[in-house]
Amino acid sequence: MKIIRTTDFELVAKLNKPIHDLHVSLYPEHFTEYSFGAMRDAFERFMQNESFSFFIVEDNNEPLGYAWIEIKNYSQGAFVKQRKSLFVHQISIVENQKRKGYGSFLMNYIYDFAKSEGIEMIELDYWTDNEHAKNFYDKQGFAAFREYVYKKI
Repeated sequence: MKIIRTTDFELVAKLNKPIHDLHVSLYPEHFTEYSFGAMRDAFERFMQNESFSFFIVEDNNEPLGYAWIEIKNYSQGAFVKQRKSLFVHQISIVENQKRKGYGSFLMNYIYDFAKSEGIEMIELDYWTDNEHAKNFYDKQGFAAFREYVYKKI
């Protein structure tokens, strides 16, 4: 297994399909059906943002998933202290390779990457009905410190 940093937006768009399809199945009222062209164009734009980084997990030179991260700098203000964190936007592993350690391998790489950048906090979010994500991040030692709620009217 190895991790490589990438700017291959077409590959990331392809690897995004499993996580996007899951989001569509859980929340069809919020997510559009997967479109490779739309994803390709979106990831091409995202990769132009210097705060974003994309990492591919490979095994035997086969790409099996990716992580999309962002280094966030929070400014000192009247309410919050200045801080820096690493935000995990997405992790996606191809369908037939889940539960084989690739997600954990990616997360360990992200922890090391954050440390190398002098960052002590990893932040992320996930959709509450995504039990797989909840269980995975619980095992990784993540704890909730804020909840995002809604009410339909």
